[in-house]
Amino acid sequence: MKDKLQIIAYEVVEQPMELRTAKRARDWIEELPDRFAYRCLPLALANQVGWEILNPAPFSARWNGKDSLDAIRIKFDGDSNPLIGSHFGSGVLTFSLGYLFRTTKSHNLWVKGPANRPKDGIAPLEGIIETDWAPFTFTMNWQFTRKRHKVRFEKDEPIATAMPYPRHYIRKFEAFRQNINEDPKLYQQYVDWRNDRIAFNEDLKKEGSEAQKQGWQRTYMKGQDQAGNTFKGHETKIQMKEFKRQR
Repeated sequence: MKDKLQIIAYEVVEQPMELRTAKRARDWIEELPDRFAYRCLPLALANQVGWEILNPAPFSARWNGKDSLDAIRIKFDGDSNPLIGSHFGSGVLTFSLGYLFRTTKSHNLWVKGPANRPKDGIAPLEGIIETDWAPFTFTMNWQFTRKRHKVRFEKDEPIATAMPYPRHYIRKFEAFRQNINEDPKLYQQYVDWRNDRIAFNEDLKKEGSEAQKQGWQRTYMKGQDQAGNTFKGHETKIQMKEFKRQR
């Protein structure tokens, strides 16, 4: 019998950071004309994968470009929070999450920045942790990319996303390159899509055209190829399970 897939967040401090399922919405997309970026299904799905870890206190931070721990100046809006600080130096801002995570046997935890949430002047660092055995906590770190630039983190803003990942999974794949002409069926499907795409984009330029009425092509969103064949396992949303208290 296979082990039950689960993730447990053991609280190691009195007030750890809040956890929630990753959300589809992004503020910058909401401000776009017609919120058109949501039409990109790969982007919208990536937004929804994993559990987000939320910043507990609003603050601003600035790095002066030096390597020392005090080279980052953190200014909280209110009371300071011990989970946020400068631990490594060299422009690395550190968040201590307040949890020890445990995952099902042979499953790591991939911890990264929130998907598609760009932040000017600072970038999230990623890590893969063997959380099925390690009795250790870990931190989430952001690297300043510009000195003397103020960055801002709001309360409840996601500062990390955690995703279980099967250990040794990717090494099972054999990787090949070949000319697409060697697969006639796939080549024809690609040509049909390419020609249809080119024609649609040209038609978009014509006032009152059918393409302008449609606005955008929806075949991938529907899980269909150009012949109208629908892929049975197609996803348009990902529904994660929220963390719940066991006892």
